[in-house]
Amino acid sequence: MKEHHVFPWWAGYFLLNPVRKSTLNPEEILGKYIKPGMKIMDAGCAMGFFSLPMAKLTGPDGKVICIDPQKRMLNTLTKRADKTGLSEIIDARLCSFNSLMVGDLRGQIDLAFAFGVLHEARDEKKFINEISSTLKTGALFLFGEPHVVPAGQFNESTEMISESGFVLEEIIRKGKNNIAVMRKNGNKINYK
Repeated sequence: MKEHHVFPWWAGYFLLNPVRKSTLNPEEILGKYIKPGMKIMDAGCAMGFFSLPMAKLTGPDGKVICIDPQKRMLNTLTKRADKTGLSEIIDARLCSFNSLMVGDLRGQIDLAFAFGVLHEARDEKKFINEISSTLKTGALFLFGEPHVVPAGQFNESTEMISESGFVLEEIIRKGKNNIAVMRKNGNKINYK
């Protein structure tokens, strides 16, 4: 079993720094994939750097299920959602370090997003399988790693995801951050 590291909850505030948007702008990265009314999962959401922009993009008819194993991260996310009027769209859920605990979402998710999370997962294959179980056939999984994760490790993770029934559609590079756009089973969903 690999060494386990968890990004500390208090460091989540650094992720909210507005300067971060200059190299990792959520609207720019996600805008072409998220449509109004979608049901989205943000696995390892932290304090919502990506979650709140996703909620704006999916609109009042959509839902963003935000999952994190650290209650303090979710508490801050919930306060931020309340302040921005997005609390009806955001569904904050506590998971464990061993499971996303998403059995109730089987086959319901239109798009899953996980940035800076897979390299911290205790069991990467289980994490990928849990995400896959929530996705509709043809839905997208955007998986990304920050600059601190070597490109070789990112490529290995992308290959592991491909072996789990996903097709790589594109790689987005933002600064030294890498994001893979993967489609479950390769069959595209036509959104209205």
